[in-house]
Formats: sequence, C-alpha cells, structure tokens
Amino acid sequence: MTPVWIRLSQKTQILLLIFCLCHYTQAITIQVQRKTVTAPVQGRVHFSVNITFIDIPTVTWNFRSVSEQQSIAVWMLGDSANVAQVYEGRVQTHPNGSLTISDLRLQDSGYYIITVTEPSGNCKDAGLVLNVKEVQYEDIQYLVVSVIVLGILAAFLMLCMWLSNKLSRHIKAWREKRHMPEYDDTELQRL
Repeated sequence: MTPVWIRLSQKTQILLLIFCLCHYTQAITIQVQRKTVTAPVQGRVHFSVNITFIDIPTVTWNFRSVSEQQSIAVWMLGDSANVAQVYEGRVQTHPNGSLTISDLRLQDSGYYIITVTEPSGNCKDAGLVLNVKEVQYEDIQYLVVSVIVLGILAAFLMLCMWLSNKLSRHIKAWREKRHMPEYDDTELQRL
C-alpha cells in the first residue's frame, strides 16, 4: 500500500506544501469586532477579539494617546493577568484575549493595541480606537423648557386671577346699584 503523499502528483504536492507554509507563517490571527468604539464617561467598553494561534501565546494590551503611552495588561492565555496599577479595579481580562474597561474617563480616549506573541517568536498586533464622550445632559434642555412652560402657565393664571378680580368687583358694584333704592322726592325732615 502506497502512502497518500506519494500518490499525489508533483504539482499537488507543491501546492500542498505552499499552503502549509503560508498557514504556519501566519500562525496568529486577530479578528476585531469593531475597530472604533464610542462610549460615555463612567460607562464601560468591551474590546472583543478572536485570536487563533498554534502555541499558547502571551497577550499584551497597550494604550497610546497624544500625551501618553501605558501598558494595561499582560497575560498568557489561561493564566491570570498582570494589570497595570493605574487600571486596577477598572480592567477585566477574558480567556479569549478580550478586554473590558469600566468607569471610563475622558483620558481613556485613544488607541488600544493588542499584541499576541507565541513562544516561538511569532507576533501579531491589532489596533482599536476608543472615543470617550462626555454625556450631554439633555435634562438641562428639559429643565429649561419646563421652566418656560411653567412661567407661561403662571403668567396665564395670574392674568385669569386679575380678570376674575375685575369681574367680581364689577358684578359686586352692579348688585349694590341694583339693590339701592332709587332717589325719590321725599325729603328728610329736621328734628
């Protein structure tokens, strides 16, 4: 019985070798769900990644902005993470290499780079952008509109009270006039 490898044609064997070489030279792949993420201040963000690898890699997350560069977390998949002191209590690492940051601040806006390194030295990285936005308080708009509506309502009620006061005085004067005896020619005599 001849092995399958020998029964293949020379062209097929070469193509199979090229495919295997290409597959192993790109042993690490990183798939990122969203390259740009926007989140509110004090919110949370989840950087979801899907990593394929041959050997168990080391995952490193770094942060870069215009003013600073900071390491966030480093861990070997399956082990516990070494989280930078600045991010302690705010960062959660996941077994698949994903990262969650909570209690976001404006300073967290910037570039997040995940680097995956295998023990053999193969390395690949991917970048994501985080925009942290300050919440525009729409409540202030509602408050202003409410104050304006209440002011108009108060002015209308004051106008109604003023008109009803005028009307009640007019009616009162009309009733007094109606009940008053008419002037006749009777004279009052002196005592």
